[in-house]
Amino acid sequence: MTGYTDLKLYIDGEWIGTEKRRTHRVVNPATGGSLGELPLVDAADLDRTLETTERAFRLWKRSTPEERSRVLKRAAQLMRERVEQIARVATLEEGKPLRETRAEANAVANLFEFFAEECRRAYGRVLVRPTGTRSLVVKEPVGPVAAFAPWNFPIINPGRKLAAPIAAGCSVILKPAEESPASAIEVVRTLVDAGLPAGVVQLVFGVPDEVSRHLLASPIVRKLSFTGSTAVGKHLLALAAATVKRTTMELGGHAPVIVFDDADLERTVELLATAKFRNAGQVCVSPTRFYVQQGIYDRFVTAFTQRTRKVEVGDGLIERHHMGPMANPRRPQAMEALIGDAVSRGAALRAGGERHGKEGFFYQPTVLSDVPAEARIMSEEPFGPVAVLTSFATLDEAVEQANRLPYGLAAYAFTESGKRAMLIGDALEAGMVGINSVAMAAADAPFGGVKESGHGSEDGLEGLEDSQVVKAIHQG
Repeated sequence: MTGYTDLKLYIDGEWIGTEKRRTHRVVNPATGGSLGELPLVDAADLDRTLETTERAFRLWKRSTPEERSRVLKRAAQLMRERVEQIARVATLEEGKPLRETRAEANAVANLFEFFAEECRRAYGRVLVRPTGTRSLVVKEPVGPVAAFAPWNFPIINPGRKLAAPIAAGCSVILKPAEESPASAIEVVRTLVDAGLPAGVVQLVFGVPDEVSRHLLASPIVRKLSFTGSTAVGKHLLALAAATVKRTTMELGGHAPVIVFDDADLERTVELLATAKFRNAGQVCVSPTRFYVQQGIYDRFVTAFTQRTRKVEVGDGLIERHHMGPMANPRRPQAMEALIGDAVSRGAALRAGGERHGKEGFFYQPTVLSDVPAEARIMSEEPFGPVAVLTSFATLDEAVEQANRLPYGLAAYAFTESGKRAMLIGDALEAGMVGINSVAMAAADAPFGGVKESGHGSEDGLEGLEDSQVVKAIHQG
């Protein structure tokens, strides 16, 4: 298809095609048509990747902060120059509208630029000791990183996996999702074209369980970085435990939204509807469980439903469309099962609830109200374009419902009361809380969760620190 990337692996400084390899068919979710054949690695490829990443780490860890900064800044510049090309590729293979993929590409440029500066400030410290002795605390790169990125943000997820480790002096083996590979290829290409030495970043695709078991069994890999479901994350943690690897895990969420009766109703509805249907709801921090105070519940349900019906669904390459398809045929099936269960238990279907169009993987933006707590969708992350609404009476009741699940990635609250904003910000069990805001990510802010939503951070100073280890040097 015109404008789509030639699909290749990148190992030891070499772009490698499909020659004599297994392949995976990459599909356009808007049409169901084929985009290309993706080469998949075998055991020999992975052995070569491990050997190369170990060799590259020994060199890159000795690079100066200025060298790393120069590469990352140049890569940021290339990301901005290529934004239209990269955005189109991402929309073709993942489906979200161009305005969203453009924003992703620019966010990666911001990340590269931020870590280009932050790597120059990876300070240690000198401890107070008697004359003639000295104790130092220094920060060093953790070592080769095995990084696994999902399909839902095909540009920024690979960017996050690469920026901080490269800045810290690590080498990285990146395995993005096979559903959306070309975006990751384009991100890696910016780093290669910016002068990153061969082997510092390598790009592999393959059967996920084969790749993860092979890489995580190796003592060469010193850190695992994973974004994806909690179930898969637990499996990878068990593999990593065998060699006591460092881990950064950004796992599932089921973000609660608490709307108090003093909230600015019009602004709140607009912000939440925009956030809810971004990327067809396939967002780990997507607002999903809406708890609305009784005093404004009926008005909120009406306003949110009306706003939802204005969302125009269609091919993300067409600028007027607000929401594209879901990324694969499994997602509409999951929506049907969860929505059907909720309605059977007494939830009211206010909008949507059906597939959209005759081709591709489109699903209508959906609103469910009066959803009982026992409905599966109140406990299972839908990862799709559905908002589930119910009412609450008191702040304590809202907090109890918001915190009742084992997830703690993102949470939201809307109120015009300063005191209530402070109380709810403290009470919510989440790694990221938005109060009168749905903006969860910024290059200089940590991104990560608590409880079964994971641990560690990407982005911000914390992202750099998660790619480092500390060493105490005591000199007498």
